[in-house]
Amino acid sequence: MKRLNELNKLNEDELQTKLAETQEALLNFRIQKAMQQLEHPQKIKLLRREIAQIKTVINEFKLGIRGN
Repeated sequence: MKRLNELNKLNEDELQTKLAETQEALLNFRIQKAMQQLEHPQKIKLLRREIAQIKTVINEFKLGIRGN
């Protein structure tokens, strides 16, 4: 999971890529959970939190709070 200050260093395109990768990983973890193969269920919570943080930073770019 990326820390928030690491997310701050990324531009909007990199954030969109990271968001897609994280959402795909979340889908894979949910499938593993359904098949009872997931060793660490808390990883789902961490990925959901990371997705929320990424979406927040992307929204800040759109609102003009952040700008590069």
